Amino acid sequence: MSDSTMRALVLGDGAPRVDRRPRPEAVRGETRVRVLLAGVCATDLALAQGYMGFKGVPGHEFVGLALDGPLEGRRVVGEINAGCGTCGCCRAGDPRHCESRSVLGILGRDGAFAEELRLPHGNLVEVPDGVDDDAATFTEPLAAALALLDCLGDARPERALVVGDGRLGLLCAWALADVGINVDLLGRHPERGAWAGERVRHMSRPLDDRPPPRRYPLVVEACGRTDAVARALAWTAPRGTLVLKTTGAEPVLLDLAPLVVDEIRLVGSRCGRFEPALAALAQGRLDPRALIEGRYPLEQAPLALEHAARGGVLKILVDITP
Repeated sequence: MSDSTMRALVLGDGAPRVDRRPRPEAVRGETRVRVLLAGVCATDLALAQGYMGFKGVPGHEFVGLALDGPLEGRRVVGEINAGCGTCGCCRAGDPRHCESRSVLGILGRDGAFAEELRLPHGNLVEVPDGVDDDAATFTEPLAAALALLDCLGDARPERALVVGDGRLGLLCAWALADVGINVDLLGRHPERGAWAGERVRHMSRPLDDRPPPRRYPLVVEACGRTDAVARALAWTAPRGTLVLKTTGAEPVLLDLAPLVVDEIRLVGSRCGRFEPALAALAQGRLDPRALIEGRYPLEQAPLALEHAARGGVLKILVDITP
């Protein structure tokens, strides 16, 4: 095969398949990265089902080796939003909300289930030597979980409820517990609660079963079910905060009256800063590798998506190395 092409998982026009794609060309201001390892996210699964009409290479949780640019030769991870660089958001240092942004493996930019990808220089962060490749692939979802703390500011409640004990829910529970908040974790897998720390108490029950025994000053929706938002709202205490961490292909019908009557603050929370996530991994405050349930070579990436889509599965990795 020509050096100008590479292997990649491709979505669109039928079932997910591994095919040949052009390698990213050198572009001023951007770094080419040889991908070493990539993680399957719920967003990848939604894209494979037609979410956003995505066509191309998915994948945004990765660790790789910079092939050029300021960090050439270093192991890197990358923030996924690439702004235009000139709008008000970008000039203020917030390309995540640039109206013209591309998003790695999600919107207008091929992603990490490929031998190579390309991101702006400023999106890349060097991985500390003490963080291995497996742990580094969790940087993006861990950063998203730690973004909860930015939503709270200095007002941190004594107790919180996290709805969902999957990949994101566990990381959110850990992030809150790490700053001293006692967390009730609502889900179907009681064996997972201990992983997130001693401040986390697992409440093993289906989402549609009886509600928790209290209302909480902070509720985090991290399960991705369309009916979860209304239930989470009902479990939020007056003048409390409800944080939504997931998106879905289907719209949510929600009675907004409780927001007004109970003066509840509704917050959307998406991506987070990578530096705090890498610091947590480097300091050993969190070891996410126990969440890994399987790994596949790139040639079997469609099987990796199928595995990740099974109920109750945590993290599946795709090994990109030849």
